[in-house]
This record gives sequence, structure tokens and C-alpha cells, in this order.
Amino acid sequence: MADELASKVAAAMWADDTASAGLGMRLVSVGTGTAVLEMPVRDDMVNGHGMAHGGFVFTLADSAFAFACNSRNQVTVAQACDIVFIAPAQRGDLLVAEARERTSYGRNAIYDVTVRRGDDVIAEFRGRSRQLSGSIVKEES
Repeated sequence: MADELASKVAAAMWADDTASAGLGMRLVSVGTGTAVLEMPVRDDMVNGHGMAHGGFVFTLADSAFAFACNSRNQVTVAQACDIVFIAPAQRGDLLVAEARERTSYGRNAIYDVTVRRGDDVIAEFRGRSRQLSGSIVKEES
């Protein structure tokens, strides 16, 4: 039942997420406190060094973080995030970001997101979230 709710929330969020869709992201899966998104590195995402611009890698991780931390149908936003770039991504790579809740306390939580190209880790992202009032979808009684 919880994953069914996470799927409904993700569908509602995805319908309004023009940023992620515009970057060619695809929502692969979502569960309670988890999400997996993928994004191909397009020609317009490559920097002057011929590798994926770090901002696009960060955005992919941030989007996975957003879907994971809102999966319980409580409006949740990023409080702070940081990323460590481990290896460069190249034009044509398919990047996969997997977000997972590490811990929650009160209205706060910590999420880790690993961005991979195949088996290679490209980046590790940590996001801290804060729940606000309100829900994303109306729950049926």
C-alpha cells in the first residue's frame, strides 16, 4: 500500500516537473523513501572539457532526492544538499541516480543518492530535507 501511494505521488509530481522532463530524465521506480531516475548525457550537457557539466549531474541527483523524500505524500523540500564528483560522465552516457532515505528525525530526513554509469560511480550526493504542511495527492479514506 505504501509503494502504491509513492507511485501516485510520483505521478502527480512528474506531471508538473518540466525541469526533469526537459532534461530527458525518466522516472524508473519509486518506493517509500526511495527513487531511481535516469538521464542520458546529451550534446547540450557537455562542458568545455568535453564531459558532462556537474550541474546536470547534480540536477539528476536532486530530482531523485525530491521523488524519494516526497514519497510519503508529505510536501517536502530540500534544506541543504552537497555532492562529491567521483568520475566524469561523457556525452552519450546513461546516468542512473538511486536515492535512499538514511534516517529521519521529526520533520527532517537525510537521503543519499548514488549516480552511476553502468557499474561506475560518477557521484555521491547527500540531501537534507524538511517536511512542510500539506500533501501532494488527496488520500482516499
